[in-house]
Amino acid sequence: MLRGSRRGRWLAVAWCLAWPLAVHAQQETPAAAHTPPPLIPLAKAHAAAPREPSADDAWGGIRNGSEPTLSDRVVGYRIDAELDAARHRVSGTEQLTWRNRSGQPVNRIYLHLYLNAFQNEGSTFFTERSVLTAHGHSRGAAALKKGEWGWIDLKSVQQGSAALKWSFVHPDDGPATDQTVACIDLAEPVPAGGTLTLDIDFTSQLPRVVERTGWWGDFNLVGQWFPKIGVLELPGERGATQVQWNVHEFHFNSEFYADFGNFDVRLTVPSDYTVGAVGELQGQPERAGDKTTYHFMQGDVHDFAWVAAKGYRTLDTTWQGPGSPKVAVRVIYPPEYIASAQPVLKATTDSLSYFSETLGAYPYRTATAVVPPYNADEAGGMEYPTFFTAEGYKEIDSRTSDQWNIDFVTIHEFGHGYFYGLLASNEFEEPMLDEGMNEYWDNRMLRERNQRILTPSSWLRRADITPSADVFSVERLYAGLARPYDPLGENSWDRYSSTSYGTVYSRTATAMHDLEERLGKSVMEHGFKEYYRRWHFRHPSVADLRKTLIDVSGNARAVNEVFDQFVYGTAHIDDRVDAIDNQEVTPQAGSWVKQGQRSELSSDDRDAQVDKQHDAWKKAHPDAKENGPGPYLWRGTVTVVREGAPVPQVLRVSFADGSHEDVRWDDARRWARFVFTRPTKVVSAELDREQNILLDANKLNDSRTVKSDASASRRWTADVAAALQAFYAFLVTL
Repeated sequence: MLRGSRRGRWLAVAWCLAWPLAVHAQQETPAAAHTPPPLIPLAKAHAAAPREPSADDAWGGIRNGSEPTLSDRVVGYRIDAELDAARHRVSGTEQLTWRNRSGQPVNRIYLHLYLNAFQNEGSTFFTERSVLTAHGHSRGAAALKKGEWGWIDLKSVQQGSAALKWSFVHPDDGPATDQTVACIDLAEPVPAGGTLTLDIDFTSQLPRVVERTGWWGDFNLVGQWFPKIGVLELPGERGATQVQWNVHEFHFNSEFYADFGNFDVRLTVPSDYTVGAVGELQGQPERAGDKTTYHFMQGDVHDFAWVAAKGYRTLDTTWQGPGSPKVAVRVIYPPEYIASAQPVLKATTDSLSYFSETLGAYPYRTATAVVPPYNADEAGGMEYPTFFTAEGYKEIDSRTSDQWNIDFVTIHEFGHGYFYGLLASNEFEEPMLDEGMNEYWDNRMLRERNQRILTPSSWLRRADITPSADVFSVERLYAGLARPYDPLGENSWDRYSSTSYGTVYSRTATAMHDLEERLGKSVMEHGFKEYYRRWHFRHPSVADLRKTLIDVSGNARAVNEVFDQFVYGTAHIDDRVDAIDNQEVTPQAGSWVKQGQRSELSSDDRDAQVDKQHDAWKKAHPDAKENGPGPYLWRGTVTVVREGAPVPQVLRVSFADGSHEDVRWDDARRWARFVFTRPTKVVSAELDREQNILLDANKLNDSRTVKSDASASRRWTADVAAALQAFYAFLVTL
């Protein structure tokens, strides 16, 4: 359905009709130079992680810090918006500027209208939700009632004095009723290297909080609320082989992808509301009657979100690290969650230190965390540049996982400021580069702090027992290792279920943990630091990360195995110790030739000889232990079986005399036997003794003993018990 004024429609149609007439009037014969520029294609509907690295000069090449701006600013947004707090509605005017980076004219652009995902059940978001949640748990499952739906209406779009028309398109073959992507034909093409300016009037109705954005009571989290232009990719960028528009519908599981630019935003709200937003506040807020206008600006980011909430409080501090400006850190919170304010503030400053130290200096002057109110949990655990939402507690019980949950969510959402914000990967097509890599780096931070997950079980607390689990051990429990349905590098919406999509977090973190064990912790950190150096303020792909890790580590085999098996494939690992067999090395029956003479030893004679030797040994060694050395050596055979993808393993074989031997199983055999001839028996065998291979789907079969020994089972069962309830407490924030 077309929208806009009658005059605007007439001008657009007249321009389209007049184009061939104008060409005819200028010359007698048609000329290719005067034909309309060809339409630029869209990225494929099911595009996912590319396999080929981007070109060295993709997105303008590596940013070395000597450029006039931190990023190559492709877009600019100047927005004036006013919140109708009673109706949770935003009226806005937007001046959008966009630079054509390509070498050809552009006569059509695309706008994301994300809030239309929440306008009715005919959207791609709700259509996918009904299918994906039927096969697994997910956040964003709230049912909207009358008056709680959200949408964004374009009132007008103008290019100079020309009113433009638009229509809704479906780049991912979503339902015809979806209206999250609008196609706009321009009155004047944008020449190669030229700049487009559009003036847009719009109205955004916030939904009751379903997921990421919306209202509850007097709380308004305003995210994905303005018309936002898609990304024009050039050949050699993220696998593109031609100039293409990368613009996807708002899927149930997907997030976002946009160009870097500059935001200049004025927000008018009721004067008794607390306001926070992406970027820096410019001067003092201007009050006029019962309304106040806040002016925020931020360059070198690719999104803008804000919060307006009545009666909220703020807690402030500052932070500064090497290479970073002085950062104003603020927590905005409801009075009922005052207990969470200081922990969120500290976790934010700790994150600033860790991510700056391990990846690269934080380049912005603000970091704002918002704690949503009770009943608006779905607005928590969401990220925007310099601005994120955490979660709140009325009380923090040190004997439970409360503190851990607050720290984890805060660290995770701040960490997105690097993987989603500064690296700006395509979250539609490669969610593992943001959610997965961020999860991995968050867990590294928690591991370095020795921050383990505590069980919240009340009956264990009463017994003064507080089991805990290592963060990476918890991740593997939810990684879907036994039967992965989707490659990690798949896009966000072509997933078997929401649960399968959720493994993007945990399975990626587990895969990177195991790759780290193979490459070494310092090598992995160097690799990620180099990845950040090369690709911040650009838009890397999975293939770019893989290339960087290979370049830094020099270990192409290890990197390629992990990426081929888990990122581009759905391999699983399950190596097990299948059997231990001990056989005494006694004389062998049969016919033998010794010193040219053939003799024969019967089985009966051999058995008698063995018994005689055993009796003599016992008399000579009355204190000998049952499993100790005897008159003969022992041949121990350990059989290992590989049910899944090959992975380098170390097998530790222990003997009755207390000795052990480590052997490597570093080939693709589906099974192998290792034979040991020793004075004593093999008593146990264990794969991955150091627990480096967390991708192994079943750790309980990694070891075997000759005598029954439940210690391994008890150990892993305790870890599971400690983790399960704690993980449920913060699973929703993912």
